[in-house]
Amino acid sequence: MISINNLTFEIGSRALYDEANWHIKPGDKVGLIGANGAGKSTLLRLIVGQYKPTSGSISMAKDLKIGYLNQDLLSYHSDKSIVHVAMEAFERQNQLHLEIENLLKSLETDYSDDILNKLSDKQMEFEALDGYNIEFRAHEILAGLGFSEEEQKRPLATFSGGWRMRVMLARILLQTPDILLLDEPTNHMDLPSIKWLENYLQAFDGAIVIVSHDRYFLDRIIKKTVESRKGKLTLYAGNYSYYLEEKSLRNEIQAGQFKNQQAKIKQEERLIERFRAKASKAKMAQSRIKALDRMERVDDVDDDNPEVNFSFKFSKPSGRHVVTLENISKSYPNLEILRNTEAIIEKGDKIALIGANGKGKSTLLRIVAEDDKDFEGTVTQGHNVSQTFFAQHQLEALHLENSIIAEMQAFAPTHTETELRSILGCFLFTGDDAFKKIKVLSGGEKSRVALAKALTADANFLVLDEPTNHLDMASVNILIQALQQYEGTVIVVSHDRYFLDNIANKIWFIEDKEIKEYPGTYEEYEVWNSKRVQKPVVEKKVIKEEPKKEKKVAPTDDNKKLILKKNKELAQLEQQIALKEADVKELEIRLADEEIYSDAIKLQDTTRKYNSTKAEYQQLQNDWEKIAEEIIELES
Repeated sequence: MISINNLTFEIGSRALYDEANWHIKPGDKVGLIGANGAGKSTLLRLIVGQYKPTSGSISMAKDLKIGYLNQDLLSYHSDKSIVHVAMEAFERQNQLHLEIENLLKSLETDYSDDILNKLSDKQMEFEALDGYNIEFRAHEILAGLGFSEEEQKRPLATFSGGWRMRVMLARILLQTPDILLLDEPTNHMDLPSIKWLENYLQAFDGAIVIVSHDRYFLDRIIKKTVESRKGKLTLYAGNYSYYLEEKSLRNEIQAGQFKNQQAKIKQEERLIERFRAKASKAKMAQSRIKALDRMERVDDVDDDNPEVNFSFKFSKPSGRHVVTLENISKSYPNLEILRNTEAIIEKGDKIALIGANGKGKSTLLRIVAEDDKDFEGTVTQGHNVSQTFFAQHQLEALHLENSIIAEMQAFAPTHTETELRSILGCFLFTGDDAFKKIKVLSGGEKSRVALAKALTADANFLVLDEPTNHLDMASVNILIQALQQYEGTVIVVSHDRYFLDNIANKIWFIEDKEIKEYPGTYEEYEVWNSKRVQKPVVEKKVIKEEPKKEKKVAPTDDNKKLILKKNKELAQLEQQIALKEADVKELEIRLADEEIYSDAIKLQDTTRKYNSTKAEYQQLQNDWEKIAEEIIELES
């Protein structure tokens, strides 16, 4: 499918790839991993031809259809509705639709066989390309990615960057390419959309190459892992978890080989020194020196997942109640977020605040952090609470002309340079890296600096909004270790499930405009939530005890009546669908009738009737599916 042979790609004097090789086969589902700066995104650009190799080759079939999602697509601008932007994927169908409309207009004055034949050919091709269903498919994909029916009518230009990226992803998925190249597809996605995308990609028939720092996402989709490291591409025949185990075994073998080789080299060097002192053995010494020079050296194993040992400092521990929220209500124009809700954050809590975008997670976090004052109700901070708030916009507050170490010293003047350099080392800024100017750092590097600053604050309460954005897996692992060692209180918003599962001991979610609490880990919450049965019972605002296994509730009399009504509606729809299906087939037969297609006016009328009948048939099917789902929910 795609063959990468002896690929070398240089940036200035640095070889990002050095005679790297990789063969992507049809149906491969591959995770392309590696540290930030290892060249993952660059490799995707090389594959699609945006960059040219210094040497070597990338070969593929000329008709190979590639769907490429990258962060540059954020700059795409359109005032069209997002459903129309998504439908741009159907280039040929859209062209045919326009040509058919023009031919139908021509038929009003020109009844020639040439026009009739062209129209017939175009309609047959349009039907073969499933042209009558493309709008339905666009709506379906956009709904899966979290867009409501009303939002799908809004212009693309009215959405934020993260939501625009989802529209571009929808457009790419609708193209049904032979291979998908996805560069950080889950950035800016909420958990429901990530899960929908997982299901979609699992069922996708083509090949997939994913660059992602979300290890749970990778584990659920990929069957192979390719590591970009030190200019080479190394294949592992399994998902990300398999890669970790296999790499550990390979490292163990390599470490043993390195140790044995070093012992042999030292032994040879000692013999050479002894032989050099004797004239009769000088020739032998030279021979051994040449043999050492020719020896292919085994590299020592690099520690890609360093263990960190933070010494967190806060001068005073907080009281038992860190933050108390009472009767909190918050609204925006045309959108109510919270209504008369309450909750308590207690000392030692490590709370993950989760949920779909638009539910108010970041809003609630700002209320907790007292960064948002425009709400009703009361927020009370407890005794001796000292807080630090991390959010992505704080990257803009970094002083661009400062070096990293100077930025840290200005923020934490009570820490020694040794302490600050130790903390920076934990965030992968080692040696002279500490003297880099902030202005030359990548987004991920700036994020690491801002996090390091937050963790040096004299704070016993951390409020973190998406701290894992722009972090590679090694940096996420460091942050996990840091927060596990932190003895204060934490509340965090993140869509990284591995991160949440390793740091949270409580889960908050917003439901029915109230704060709900699950007293356990994220993994436990997921199991509990998947088994939840929707019941017509008012749920308490905060769950104080471990949820018990719920029993299936027998339908109430009202439910039985509603189920009976819905079943009648379903039966009526089935009759309508059968009749409408017969109408569609009859119109298809009429369109093939010589008497119709030889008469321009009859053909035009029949074609329009066929199109509208086909659309009505599709809508009836959609209505049937909707009512069937409602019945299933009522019977649960």
